Order: sequence, then C-alpha cells, then structure tokens
Amino acid sequence: MSWWRPSDVGLAVRSQLADAGQAARLFWRLIRLFPAAVQRPGLVRDQVHFLGNYSLAIIAVSGLFVGFVMALQGYYTLQDFGSTEALGQLVALSLLRELGPVITALLFAGRAGTSLTAEIGLMRAGEQLSAMEMMAVDPVRRILVPRFWAGVIAMPVLSLVFNAVGVIGGWVVAVPMIGLDGGAFWSQMQGGVDIFSDLGNSVIKSLVFGFTVTFVALLQGYTAKPTPEGVSRATTRTVVMASLAVLALDFVLTAMMFSI
Repeated sequence: MSWWRPSDVGLAVRSQLADAGQAARLFWRLIRLFPAAVQRPGLVRDQVHFLGNYSLAIIAVSGLFVGFVMALQGYYTLQDFGSTEALGQLVALSLLRELGPVITALLFAGRAGTSLTAEIGLMRAGEQLSAMEMMAVDPVRRILVPRFWAGVIAMPVLSLVFNAVGVIGGWVVAVPMIGLDGGAFWSQMQGGVDIFSDLGNSVIKSLVFGFTVTFVALLQGYTAKPTPEGVSRATTRTVVMASLAVLALDFVLTAMMFSI
C-alpha cells in the first residue's frame, strides 16, 4: 500500500470506518442484550469469579506496594513544608482520584482482558462460535454478554480493593515505620476525603474503565483472525488499545469531574 496514492488512502479510510461500524454494532448488541444477562445470572456469576477472583491477588499486592511508595514519597515531599500530618489525606486522595482506578484498569487489561481475548479468539479459531450459530444459538448472547457485564461488575470491586489495600500500605509506612501519629493520619484522611466527590468519582471512573477494557478485549477476540497468529496479535492489541483508552479517558473524566 502506498500512502501517497489517493486510492490506497481511500481504501484505508474505508477499512477503518468499517471496523468502527462493526465495533459500534457489537457494543450496541452487548448493551441491548443486558436482559439476557439478568435472566441467566449464573453465567455472569461464574465470569465474575473468573475475572475478579483470579485478578484479586495481583490487584492486592500492587495496591499494597503502591501505598508503600505513595506514603514514602509523600512524606519526603511534605517534610519540606512541615505538613507531614497531611500524609494520610495525600495517600487517600491520590489513590481514590487517580492511581486506584487507573492502575486497576491497566492490571485488569493485562490479566483479565488478555484471557478474554484469547478465549474468544480460540473459540473463533476452533469454529465453536460458528457451530453455535449453526445450532441457532447466538454466540453474542451466550458467550460475550455474560463476560461483558461480569467485567463491568468486577472492575469497581477490584478498584475498591486496590484503594483499601493501598491505604493500609500507606499507614504501615507512615505510622509503624516512620513514626507519625496514627490519629493524625486517620483524622486528616477522614477530614479531607469526600464520599461523593472523591469516592463516588472513583467508582464512576472504574465503571467507565470496566466498560472500556472489557469491550476492547471481547471485540479483539470476536474479530480475531482464526489462526494462532491472529489470536496472538489480537491479544497484543487488547493490551495496547485498552491501556491507551484508559489513559485517554482518565484525562477526560478528570477534567469533567474536578472542573465542575
């Protein structure tokens, strides 16, 4: 393909528009088939266990070490201004507003998103989805919808776990290790964190990220070429596209939430 030829440029643009249209149709079907997920909650429950429970360890360990680092770096910074008693507020706000939802989404994309893409892609390569269509079973309703809504449910829960463990990690560094007053640590956190503007916005962010990461993973798996190489490339695209989408949406959501 030569990018200086108008015909090749038009072909590339038309291909991208076709891909965008296919993605939009799939997203609309996933939203429209929400009642199917409600009618069979067992399928969603199993996928929540697969996506959420199996990601819990990496989320908790990552949250703990992020809390360690935030408390240590925050203490060194606040010490220059004589405001070390505000360390609890700094750790909590950093986790709730930014680090918790964003890092959880990135880890979720690397752990659960890749497994979803590989699973759906292997079903496509093994012609299992085509076999379901031959038996008059809608693969989107039966396979994709439960996984989509399970990812949407699991993401906020994992983000809350990340935030909670991160706060505990910050307390471990601030109080037992550094020697700050525990009462000041918790009181500053309690006085500086608002349950609606901080915790509520954190949950909203994690919900949006859950929609995005899960949809990207399912889309890449559903449209993957039915070959081992195609599934491998789709898995790689899931991590790259989901990570970039999360970072871009984080900027947009932060600008909207904290500028009002």
